[in-house]
Amino acid sequence: MSTIEELKPVGRGDVIIYMPYYSKNKHDSLPVAISLYRQGSLEGQRVIEGGDNIPFVASWYVSKLPSELTRCRLQFDGQADLSYEVTLSNSEFIDYLIDVIINFKRSHLTDFPSEFYRKLLRLEQ
Repeated sequence: MSTIEELKPVGRGDVIIYMPYYSKNKHDSLPVAISLYRQGSLEGQRVIEGGDNIPFVASWYVSKLPSELTRCRLQFDGQADLSYEVTLSNSEFIDYLIDVIINFKRSHLTDFPSEFYRKLLRLEQ
């Protein structure tokens, strides 16, 4: 598994099908986000304000089209009872991966945005 710094951006042909789903300010990170998506997993840490960060491993099924569904599974702290799953369209999930990359460039921490966790924990139904 590559770290975010080691990911090679995918080519323009792979990016073009996804571009209409995202605002222009996210287009620069899209080739790396697709590369991360194709990796099928990510290790990071959920940032806890005022506490210790919680390590996680995220894994997901990789498919080709933006409209197809991806099931993402997150396991916190290596504990099976702290596992959660969410099903999203590829385009929505890659949007969260774009946020992971943008946040990583800013903070050098690998973490999903809070909107992703709200969806994962079903706090926004």
